[in-house]
Amino acid sequence: MYLKSLELQGFKSFPDKTLIRFGDDITAIVGPNGSGKSNISDAILWVMGEQSSKTLRGAKMEDVIFGGTQKRTAVGFAEATLTLDNSDRALAYDADEVMVTRRYYRSGDSEYYINKQSARLRDINEMFMDTGLGRQGYSEGYSNIGQGRIDEILALKSTDRREIFEEAAGISKYRHRKEETERKLAATEDNLLRIGDKVSELELQLEPLKQQSEKAKKYLELKDELKGVEVAVWLDTLDRLSAAAKKAEEDYASASFVLQQAHDDLDALYRQADQLGEALRTRDGELETVRLKVNMLSATHQQLDGQMAVLRGNVENNNANISRIEEELKGQEDRSGGIVSQIDQTKARIGEIEAALTEKRRELDDLQHKLTAMTASAQGLTKQFLELRGKESSLAADVAGRQADVRGLEESMAQTKERLEQLNADLSAGAARQQEAQTNLDGCRRELKKAQEEVTAANNTIAGYTLRQNTRVKRRDELQEKIRDMTSRRDSVTAKARVFRAMERDFESYNKAVRMVMQEAQRGALRNIHGPVSRLIRTEDSYTVAIEIALGAAMQQIVVGTEQDGKAAIGYLKRTGGGRATFLPMSNIQGRSLQETGLENCRGFVGVASNLTACEETYRGIVENLLGRTVIVSDMDAAIAMSQKYRGRFKIVTLDGQVMNPGGSMTGGSVNKEAGILSRANELEKLTVQEKKLEQELLVAQADMQEAQRQCDQVEFQMKAAQDQLRGAEDQVLRLQGQEKQFEILLNAITEAETSAQRERDALNARQTSDRERYAAQQAKIQVYTQQLAETRQTLAQLEGSQTEAAEANAAITGQMTELKTAEAALEAERGTALTHIADLQNLRTAMEGDREKKEALADAIREDTHRLEGEIAQLKIKQEENDAESDRMNALMQKTLEDRAEAEASKTRAERDAQEKNKDILNMERACALLEQKKVTSSMEEKQIVDKLWDSYGLTPGTAPEHRGEIENVTAGNRRAAELKRKIAALGTPNLGAIEEYARVNERYTYLASQRDDVLTSKRELESVIRDITKEMTTIFVSEFGKIDHYFGQTFEEMFGGGKGQLVLEDPENPLTCGIEIRVQPPGKQVKTITLLSGGEKAFVATALYFAILKVRPTPFCLLDEIDAALDDRNVERFASYLHNLAKKTQFIVITHRRGTMEASDVLYGVTMQEQGVSKLLRLDLNQMEEYLGIVE
Repeated sequence: MYLKSLELQGFKSFPDKTLIRFGDDITAIVGPNGSGKSNISDAILWVMGEQSSKTLRGAKMEDVIFGGTQKRTAVGFAEATLTLDNSDRALAYDADEVMVTRRYYRSGDSEYYINKQSARLRDINEMFMDTGLGRQGYSEGYSNIGQGRIDEILALKSTDRREIFEEAAGISKYRHRKEETERKLAATEDNLLRIGDKVSELELQLEPLKQQSEKAKKYLELKDELKGVEVAVWLDTLDRLSAAAKKAEEDYASASFVLQQAHDDLDALYRQADQLGEALRTRDGELETVRLKVNMLSATHQQLDGQMAVLRGNVENNNANISRIEEELKGQEDRSGGIVSQIDQTKARIGEIEAALTEKRRELDDLQHKLTAMTASAQGLTKQFLELRGKESSLAADVAGRQADVRGLEESMAQTKERLEQLNADLSAGAARQQEAQTNLDGCRRELKKAQEEVTAANNTIAGYTLRQNTRVKRRDELQEKIRDMTSRRDSVTAKARVFRAMERDFESYNKAVRMVMQEAQRGALRNIHGPVSRLIRTEDSYTVAIEIALGAAMQQIVVGTEQDGKAAIGYLKRTGGGRATFLPMSNIQGRSLQETGLENCRGFVGVASNLTACEETYRGIVENLLGRTVIVSDMDAAIAMSQKYRGRFKIVTLDGQVMNPGGSMTGGSVNKEAGILSRANELEKLTVQEKKLEQELLVAQADMQEAQRQCDQVEFQMKAAQDQLRGAEDQVLRLQGQEKQFEILLNAITEAETSAQRERDALNARQTSDRERYAAQQAKIQVYTQQLAETRQTLAQLEGSQTEAAEANAAITGQMTELKTAEAALEAERGTALTHIADLQNLRTAMEGDREKKEALADAIREDTHRLEGEIAQLKIKQEENDAESDRMNALMQKTLEDRAEAEASKTRAERDAQEKNKDILNMERACALLEQKKVTSSMEEKQIVDKLWDSYGLTPGTAPEHRGEIENVTAGNRRAAELKRKIAALGTPNLGAIEEYARVNERYTYLASQRDDVLTSKRELESVIRDITKEMTTIFVSEFGKIDHYFGQTFEEMFGGGKGQLVLEDPENPLTCGIEIRVQPPGKQVKTITLLSGGEKAFVATALYFAILKVRPTPFCLLDEIDAALDDRNVERFASYLHNLAKKTQFIVITHRRGTMEASDVLYGVTMQEQGVSKLLRLDLNQMEEYLGIVE
C-alpha cells in the first residue's frame, strides 16, 4: 500500500482545487518559509481524523477553511482527499484503491467518506489502526513526524513515549479493545451497584406489603364469601316470595281473566251495537247512493239521446261532402281528357312542322343550286350582278344569323342575371344561417365550458367534502375511543366507590357496639344519634394520618343530642349484649383550647388539630373538646423540640403519625396511610367527585359524539348531493358535446354550400362577362354586315338597269329563297312554341292529378269518419240499453235496502239492552280483583326490596346473581353464617386494598431486578476474563516487538553515528504494559549519562535513528517528515538522506525540507510558492525523468 495522491480544496492556503501526485519512493516538498508547505502535512493528518485544532496549528477547527485575502473571498468549506493504493489489501477494505475524504463547513458540520460512501470518524480510525498511520492518544503514530516531534520523543516522560512503541508493536487495537472492555466493566459495576440498591430498597418494602396484601386478600375472601352467602339467602327469600307472588298472581290472573272475558263480552256488545249503528248508517248511505244512481241513470238516458242526434247530423253532412267531391272529380276528369287531347294534337302538329321544315329545306337547296347555276352562266355585268346578289343573300343570311345569336345571348344573359340574383339571395340567407349556426355553436361551447367548469367545481367540492368527511370521521372515531376509555374509567371508579360505600354503610372497621347503635338508629329505634366522630369531620389528605392518630379511639365515639339519648343507647347495648361504646352528648361537652403562645413561631408547626379539621358548626364544641389541645407538627424533631419547650403540657402529633404524649412519653412506629377511617372517607369523597366528574365528562363526550355523528351524516348528505350534482353536470357535458358536434357539422355544411354558391356565382359572373363581350362582338359584326349589305344593294341598283332580265330572274329566286327561309323560321318558332305548350300542358296535368289524389284522399277520410260516426252511434245505442237495464236494477236494489235498514235498526236496540245488563256484572267482579291485586303488590314490594339490596350491595340483578350464589343449608343457617363473616371482617379492621396490586407490582419488580443482578454479575465475570486474556496477549506481543525495536535501534544508531551504542530499556520489566521506556545512548568517543546533555543535532539524530528502527520493525505504508533534518549539518544530512533512501524500499516518504542533500535524494520535487498573497501554488519536478532526459547516470 502507498499514497498515490492528495487533493485539496479550500484547505488553509489552498483555496483552489489542487492535486498532488506522490512518487513511489521519496517525494520532497520545498519552498520558502510561510509558503504553505506544512499545510500539506496538516491536510494529510486532518483527513486521517485529527480532531485537535492545536495540532493543526490553529485556534479552532474553522481555521482550516481558507479565510480569504484582499483579492479573494473566504470559502464555505474545506475538503481534502487521500487516495491510497490498496491492491495488497493492507487496509481492511475490499477495494484496490481507497479514497478517504473529509469535508468541514463553517457551520461546524463535518463529513467523512470512504470511496465516496458516507462514513464515520470511527470507521476511518479503525481502518488505519495498527498500520502505523492511525492516531492513538497523544501520538499520531510514527507516520507523521512533524516539526518539534524529534525533540518531543526524547523530552517526553518515559511513560508518555509508550504510545509510539505500542503502535509500532501492533498492540494498539488490543489496548483499544481492552479500554472498551474496561469501560463496559465500569458501567457494569455501576449498574450492579444501582441494581443492588434498588433490590435492597424493594426488600424493605416487600414484607410489610406482603402482610398487608395477605390481610387484604383475607378481607376480600371473606367479603366474597359474605357476598355468596347473602346472595344465596336473598335468592332463597326471593324464591319463597316468588312462589307466594305466583299464587297471588294466578288467583289474580284467574279473576282478571273472568273480568276480562266480561269486559270482552261488554266490548263485543258495544261493538255489536256500534256495528249495527254503523250498518244502519251504511244502509242510509247505500239508500241515498241508490237514489242518486237512479237519477243519474235517467239523466244519462237523455244525454245519450242528444249525442246520437248530433252524430246522425254529422253523418248526413259527410254524405253531402262526399257527393260534392265526387262531382268535382268527374268534372276534373273531363278537363284532364281535354288536356291529353291537346297534347296529342300539338305533338301531331309538331310532326307536320317537322315534315314541312324538311320540305322547305329541300326547296331552299334547289333554289340555291339554280341561283348558283345562273351565277356561273352569267358573264360580264351579269356575272358581277349575280355575284353581288349572291353576296347580298349571303350577307342578309349572316345578318339574320347574327341577330339570332344576339337574341340567344340576350336570353342567356337574362337567365344568368336571374340565377345571379337567386345566388345572391341564397348567399345572403346563407350568411344569416351561417351567423346563426356560428352563434348557436358559440353558445353551445359557452354552455359546454360552463358545464365543464361545473364538473370541475363539483369534483373540487367532492374533494373538499371527502377531506371534511375524513376529518369528521376521524374525530368521531377519536370520540368513540375516548368514550370507551372514559366508560372504562367510570366503571372502575364506580366499582371502587361501591366497595367503599358498602364499607361505610356496614360501618366496617367500627367496633360491634358502634355498628349496632348506628343500625338501630337507622331503623328509628334510637333518636338523636348523630353518628361516630369520624363520620362528622373532614380534613385534608396531608393531615388525615395525624388527625386519626390524635383522635385514636375517639374516632368511634358516638355523638348524641343529650345525656338521655346516650343513656337510651347504653341501655340498648346492655339489653342486647352488644358491647360498650362512648357517647358524646352535645348538650354537655364543652370545647377546650390551648392557652400557650408562640406556637406558630416554633419550627415545623403545622397547626392545632381542631383548626385543621372541618365540620358543621353544630359539632365544633365536640371537635374542640377532642382536638383542641393537640398540635400537629411536620416531623419528630420538631415534636421533641416543642415538647421540651412547653414541658409536655399537651399532645403533639407529627404528620406521619408519631406522638409526643403529655408528660413526655412517645408513641410511634409504622402507620398504614390508606387504612384509616378518615382516609377511607376522604377516598370515598374523592371517588364520588371523580365519578360525578367522569359522568359529566362522559355526557359531554357523548354529546360531542352525537354532534360529530350529525356532522358526519351532514357531510355524507352533502357528499351525495354533490355527487348527484356531478352526475347531472357530466350528463349536461355529454349532451352539449353532442350538440356541439351537430352544430359543427351544420356550420361546415352551410360553409361548404356558401363556398359552392360563391364558386357558381364567380363562374356566372365570368360567363356573363363573356356573354357581354360576345354580345358586343355580334353587334359589331351585325353593324359591319349591315353596312356591307347596304353597299352591295347600292351596287346592285346601279347594275339593275343593264341586267334587268338577269336581275328579275335572280330576284325571283332570291325572293323565293327569302320566303322559304322566312317560312322555315316561322316553322321553327311554331315548333318551339308547340314544345313549350306541351310542357305546360304536362305540368298542368300533373298538378291536376295531384289535386285529384288529394280530393280522393279527402273523400276517403270523410267516408272513414262517417263509418266511425256510425260505429259511435251504435255504441251509444248499446250504452243506452245498458243504462236502462241498470236503472231497473237500481230501483229493485233501493227497495231491498229499505228492508235491510229496518232489520238493522231492530238489532241495534237489542244489543244496547244486553250491554246494560253486562255492565252491572262487571262492577261486582272489579271489586274482587282489586282485593287480589293488593295482595300481589305487597309481594312485589318485598321482592323489590331484596332486588334493591342485591343491586345496592353488590351491583347484581336477579338474572346475574345466581352466578355469585354461595352454598347454604337454608335461609336461617345462611343468616348465621353471614353474621359470623361480618364479625371476622370487623376483626380485620380497615384493610389496605391497594396493597394487593402494590405487592404484586413490587414483587414483580424485585424478581426482575434480582434476575438482572444475576445477569450483570455474569457479564462482569465474563468481562474480567476478557480483560485478562487481552492483557496476556498484549504482554506477549509487546515484549517480542520491543526486543526487535531495541535491536534495530542499536544497529541503526551505530550505522548513523558511525559507532557508539544505543539501547532501549524497560523501567519495570515485570510490568511491560505500564512501565516507562528509557532511551540510553553513547555517541562514539563520549560518555553520556543523560540525553539532555546531547547537542541539538545529536538529539535529532538519536530521534531519527529511533524512528528508523521502528520503521524497520513495522514499516508504515507512507511516512511524512516535516523538516526533521533542520538541525543536522551537511555531513549528517547526507547520512540521513542515504539512510532514507534505503528505507524507501518498504516505506514511501514525503519530506518537507530546506536541505539540499535531502532534495537530491528525492525522486519527485514539489515547489510551493505564494505568487498571490495568501494563496499557495505548486510546481512539480520529476528528478528521475530529468536525469533520463539529461543523460545523467549515477
